Parts: sequence; C-alpha cells; structure tokens
Amino acid sequence: MAFENPTDPGSVNLPASLEVPVLAIRNTVIFPVLAFPINVGRPKSVKAVEEALQGSEKLLGIFAQQEAKVEDPTTDELYQVGTVVKILKTVKVPGNKLNVIIQGIARVKVDDWTETDEVLRARVDTMLSEEVRSAEIETLTQTLRDLAQKIIDLSPQIPAEASFLVRSIDEPGVLADIVASNLNIPPDEKQDLLETFDIHERIEKVIALLNKEIQVLELSNKIQTEVKGEMDKAQREYFLREQLKAIQKELGEVDERQEEFEELKRAIKRAKMPKEVEKIAFKELKRMSRMSPGAAEYTVSRTYLDWLTELPWSVTSKDRLDINEAEEILDEDHYGLKKPKKRILEFLAVRKLKQDMKGPILCLIGPPGVGKTSLAKSVARALGRKLIRISLGGVRDEAEIRGHRRTYIGSMPGKIIKGMKRAGTNNPVFVLDEIDKLGADYRGDPSSALLEVLDPEQNDSFSDHYLDVTFDLSKVLFISTANIPDTIPGPLRDRMETIRLPGYTHNEKVQIALRYLIPENLEEHGLTEEHIEIPGETLDRIIESYTRESGVRNLKREIAGLCRAVAKQVAAGEVDSKVVVDIEKLEEFRGPIYFFKEVAERTGVPGVATGLAWTATGGDILFIEATKMKGKGNLTLTGSLGEVMKESVSVARSFVKSTAASFGIDEDLFDQIDLHVHVPSGAIPKDGPSAGVTMITALTSLLTGLKVDPHVAMTGEITLRGAVLPVGGVKEKVIAAHRAGITKIVLPKKNEKDLLDVPKEIKEVMEFVFVERMEEVLDVNLGAKRIAQLRQDLALRKQAGTAETEKTRPEAQA
Repeated sequence: MAFENPTDPGSVNLPASLEVPVLAIRNTVIFPVLAFPINVGRPKSVKAVEEALQGSEKLLGIFAQQEAKVEDPTTDELYQVGTVVKILKTVKVPGNKLNVIIQGIARVKVDDWTETDEVLRARVDTMLSEEVRSAEIETLTQTLRDLAQKIIDLSPQIPAEASFLVRSIDEPGVLADIVASNLNIPPDEKQDLLETFDIHERIEKVIALLNKEIQVLELSNKIQTEVKGEMDKAQREYFLREQLKAIQKELGEVDERQEEFEELKRAIKRAKMPKEVEKIAFKELKRMSRMSPGAAEYTVSRTYLDWLTELPWSVTSKDRLDINEAEEILDEDHYGLKKPKKRILEFLAVRKLKQDMKGPILCLIGPPGVGKTSLAKSVARALGRKLIRISLGGVRDEAEIRGHRRTYIGSMPGKIIKGMKRAGTNNPVFVLDEIDKLGADYRGDPSSALLEVLDPEQNDSFSDHYLDVTFDLSKVLFISTANIPDTIPGPLRDRMETIRLPGYTHNEKVQIALRYLIPENLEEHGLTEEHIEIPGETLDRIIESYTRESGVRNLKREIAGLCRAVAKQVAAGEVDSKVVVDIEKLEEFRGPIYFFKEVAERTGVPGVATGLAWTATGGDILFIEATKMKGKGNLTLTGSLGEVMKESVSVARSFVKSTAASFGIDEDLFDQIDLHVHVPSGAIPKDGPSAGVTMITALTSLLTGLKVDPHVAMTGEITLRGAVLPVGGVKEKVIAAHRAGITKIVLPKKNEKDLLDVPKEIKEVMEFVFVERMEEVLDVNLGAKRIAQLRQDLALRKQAGTAETEKTRPEAQA
C-alpha cells in the first residue's frame, strides 16, 4: 500500500449527463479525486486523449477492461461504471505514445455507447454521492483512519508523509477512495469499490480489506521477528528460506525441501534396513531437516543418507543351483583346473541343501597367467551372481578398506562398501585381486582391516568407518587371488581356504590355445579360419621354444603376433589363400627361438647338477655349479643366495667331507683345495632349503669326477646326517621339469603323496625315484657301481701306502 497525495483539480462543474471520449484501461482502476499518471499507446486510446484535449474542460472517461489480455475491447468487455477525469498534462514519447497525468473527478455510469472506427464515446450519468454526516459515519471514518495509520506503522516502505495525508482529509468518501486506490488488491475488487456508490457501505468494505491486509502484515512481522534473532549477514539465504518455510506453513503448502525429505523417508523404508540402522537413518534425516541447504554439514548428511539408502541391505540375487549347468559353464570357460572347479560345485551343492549357509572365503594361489581372475569371473557366471573386483596391489592405507570417518572433508566409504553398492545385491562374488601385494605404512595396515572382512564368524557385522553401522557380508562369496602365499600375513591366510592353481602342462596349453586363445585372437584381429591355420607342430614349437612360463599369457601374445603378421599380409593383398603357419613361417614372423633345452649341455661336466625350484611364476629348473682350485679349504658362494641356501651349501660340504671315504674321496683333499659354488642367474635372489640334495650331488660329482645324468633333476632338504626331508611345490616343480625335457626326478619319500596332484600324462612319461637318504640320491645320480669302484680304488691306494695328489689321481671311468 503506497499513499499518494491527490491534486486539487480546481472547481469542475459536471452536468448530470454528458458525453465523453472513452479510454479503456487495463490492470487498474481510476478513483475520483486522485491524480494518476498513465501511459497511452493503443491507437484508439491516443485518439480519445487527443479529442478530450480539444474540449474546454479536457474531460475523458476511463473504464476498466474486464479481461486485460484483450487488445481492442468492445463495449461488452468494459465495465459499465468508470471515472470521469480531467487531463492535467500530456507528454509525447517515441512510437506515437503519450504519457498523461489525469485527475479523477467523479464516478459515472454508462447510459449509451457511441462507437466509431477512430474513437469510442459514451453518454454517461454522473454518480455524485451525497455527503451525509452522522455519528455512525464519523465512527466508521475514524476507524478507517486508525486502520490506515496502523498499516502505515506496520509497513516500513510507506513514507511518513502518508500519516499526515490520512489525518488531513475530512470527507469520508474521499478518504475511502484514496485508501482503496492504494490497497494491494486485484482490479476486480477495486472495481467493486468503485461501483459502491453508498459511502457507508464503501467505507465498511474498505475497512474489511484493511483488516485483511493488517493480518498479512502482522503475520509477516511475526515471521521476521522469529527468524531475525538467528540471522546475521552470512545467514541471509538462511533467513529467506526460513521465512518462505514459515509462510508456506501458514498457507498449508509443502516446499521442495519437504518433498525431498519425504522422498528420503520413502527411500529409507524401501531399503529395508535392519531396525538399528533405520533408526540411525531417521535420526540423521531429522538432523538434516533442521539445517540450511547452504550449510556444509547439509551436504555431508545428504551424501550419508544416499549411501545408506542405496546399499543392498535386503536385495539378494537368486543362485543358479543346477549343478550340472554350473559345471558346464565352468568347463566352457576354462580347461583343466579340476580342483577349484570341484570346490565351487561343492559350495553349490551345500547351498542347495542349506539355504542360509555363509559364503566361503577362497584364496586362489598360483603363478601369473594360469587364470585365477578369469576363474573368479567364471564362478560368478556359473552362480548367476553379480561380480565385483577390486585390486589390492599397492594398497597401503587402511581407509581404502574401511573408509574415512565423516569428520574429514571428502570422506567416502571403503572399497568393500563401494563394491557392495555397485553390485546392487548382498550376495555378489567379490574378487580381491593380488591380496599378496598389500602394503602397510604409517596410515595403517590394510591386511589387518581385511581380517574382519574375510572371517566368516565376524563379517556378518562388518563396520565401515564412514557408515558407522554394521553391514552383513556373510552372504558374499569372497575369492582372493595371490601369486605367493608367503607374503600374505599369517592371520589373514589362516582365514581363507587355499586352492593352488599350478602351471599348465604342455598338453593343457595346446588345448587352451586351440579352444580359447586362437579363436579369441582371430576375432580380435578381424581374421577367420579361412585366413590362417596354426598346425599342432607349430603350437608345440611356440610352447617349447618361444615361451617358458606356467601360464599362457606369453603364449597368447605369440599367437597374437602371428595373427598380426597374417592380418598385415591379408590387408595388403599379398596372399590369396589360407596362410599355414609352419615352422619356417613361425621363425619368419616371430624371429629366432628364445629358449633352448640346455640341460644336457649344462650338465655335461662334473660338478654340475640340475635342481628344481618353486618361484612366484611357478616351478623352474635350477643349475648348481661347483668348481675347485688349489687352496686351504675355503668355500666361496655366489649367485645372490639367501641365508637358508647358504646354510644348505655349508651342510652339503660338511656331509660330503664327513662321508668322503664312502664315495672314494680322499679326506686330505679338502685341506688342499678351495671350493666355489655358484647358482646361475646371479641377478635373481634365491633362497630356500630344497636345493640341499642338489648341492651335495654337485660337490660329490666335482670331487669324484663323475658326471650327473643330464636327464635327472632332484629336490629335497638335507640334514648333516644325510637324511632327505620333504619339500613343497612338488607339482609345480614336476611340471617345470617336464617342460625342460627332464625324464627322471628324485624326490623325498615323504613327497610321494604329492604326485596325486600331478597330471596323468606327465606321470606316464616320467620316472620318479623316492629316497630317504643322500646315499640313495648319489647312487641314482652318479651310479652306484661307479661310486663303489671309486671306494675300492681308494681302499687299495691306502693299503699300498701311496698318497696321490689330486693332480695324479686317476680319473674314474665315466
């Protein structure tokens, strides 16, 4: 409401009836005795103003339109009651428009319309109200004046001069018109006041409207009072939102924030959380509803609730419990790997019989390239579950597993909870890749955080630092992968069921190449079987001479290299028929062979023996070389040997020295020579006790001059008394020996049971000798008859009293 001072129009005597040009006006109503500026732009309106200016009194009739959108209203679209005004001033503006200042004179009612093309005229009757002074009118006028004064006091935007104007007007009708013209009410309500000719009734209507506006102003002031106490300059936005909220509360409306909170409530209910978690979620929602959306804590709470509502608390995927179908899928994806497949099918069988069983914790251990990760993917497909994989290689921060607490900026849950959210179910197959490569530093130990995750007795209440509530992981099938079990902390390794994946045999690699690698590479390189053929002998050559590995990664790369070479020829139009990659083309495409069978060459002299070793990449053969020179009984060790392996050499030397006579070796020889033991590939660190029998064989071969059978390899730990103790990694070592062309293997007697895991095709072509004493090992490697002959020769020399030096001692016959 904004009061304006009426301008005295001077004395204008209006007849009871007169004809005036008509100006139609939109969105407002002109009251008598009020000066008012208007903008005139419509052609008819401009003509009406110009015609009025030609009259002596410059009178103009102004009537409000019933619909503001109508551009050229007819007489039926104008109200019948309007105001006769006097034009005080006109100013022309660009665009053939006028700025006109008018002064209301009196109410008029249309008696008849006269319409032409240029201007609308009306015969109107003047509706003058008779000023009747009575006690009731005086009381109403005072009430009107008091209410207007109250509005002025409540509205800081109304100038103080308005109070003087209200007090200075004595005529009740004029006061009512001035107040009515300044009320913030729709034009139709103002028109109703204009059409109220009776002063008494008009004042009552204005008083009612004033009371309504006073209520709005008081409510607004109440809202401002409630909010103002909590507001400062930095909370301006907060104040405005609180004000809007209070207004909408009074009006019974719901704002967007309320809708957001209602949606979060529904999301919490839909998530079907445990009761304790749901209670925490609603508590956080209530706390969030009291915050300003601009506050930093608001975003933190909203993100936290999003995590809680989006986790699969009660969403479980249905397992494929058809064991035969699952077995077909596993066989379709992988060749061999019978032991891990059997374990998965056993899990399915138990799951079929017991619906609420906990998920097993499996750890697949094997060299690179044998299919650990891809087997886990195949397990997920066989079970019909979602697959989530996270790589733990190089992870050093405990928060990567358990998440950060919400007190930190940018905090998030750990990898476990993130994975569960991505899965969308509470029973996925969860692959923890490279678990043996976890690190630890000042930020914590991730392997310790995994103890709870991988413990079937604890993981039904896993607690993430970010969520700070428990989450059930007991239905998850965890499968971890590793190359070396030794680097996995003991407590963590103890919680997992270990399944070893050994290296593939030659025949298995051929089958994998034919079934998977060749078709896959043909598709990747845009080739078909009509473009290239890789015969069996070519595959054999690639496996034996271009790759030396436990897995099939390098085999896949070599086949890809052949496909690229053929693809180049096909694309260049150099071939018209199928390319058969024979041995000659293999060397043309891939170059000379990389690996040679050097066992016979390396062991062709005394002092060299072939051992077997277990490495992170599977089994491998190991050459032990020994040589002698004049000296004083010193021992030199080279080849990056670890402490345990150095001790094995010392034990071997002591055993050979203490039993020298039984092998035909002169005991005085040890004080006359220095021994040097070397393990080739000096840049590679080596350790472990399993090379003990090889050490003794190499030293005995050197000192007796007997060559070791080049087709024999051995492994086993030794004692000072010559006992041969069992070792680990037998399956991998046997496969490596077969790959290197070894035909006979000497093993500790107690490792005989480990041959159950060795593929049948290898056992059929290899000879296994099981021993308990070093004497048995040397009889196999050097020949019992030759050792007996040396022993007899030594006895004869001693009987004859001859002491021959090492240079003159006759060599034993090979």
